Amino acid sequence: MILFWTALAGGFGGAMRFLVDTGVARVNRLSIPFGTIVINVTACLLLGVLNGFIAGRVGFDSLAAIVGVGIMGGYSTFSTASVEGARLLRAKRYTSAVTHGGGMLLVSLLAAYLGLWLGGLLV
Repeated sequence: MILFWTALAGGFGGAMRFLVDTGVARVNRLSIPFGTIVINVTACLLLGVLNGFIAGRVGFDSLAAIVGVGIMGGYSTFSTASVEGARLLRAKRYTSAVTHGGGMLLVSLLAAYLGLWLGGLLV
């Protein structure tokens, strides 16, 4: 049954990704695909909160699978970020490619760290 709920949650996460990316694209005036950055950074933050919360607690395995693997796995988008970076490289927009990929990595790591800390504060 956990597989069913995780798969369903993945579909929900994918739909959330579409809505967020579409919303960001409507207001984005930057030369880089900013929606993917927003999605991956918020996914890292939320996954960090989840893992910070369940660390050392018993009985949250199903929650970790459904929310972490399902929703956050469907919501986050490493493959899209990689393709966008490769497209920027192919277009010889090297500064944008490095800003997009490197900036997303750095900010996502910081968001995950912050999320772990915040999740550990939850009771």
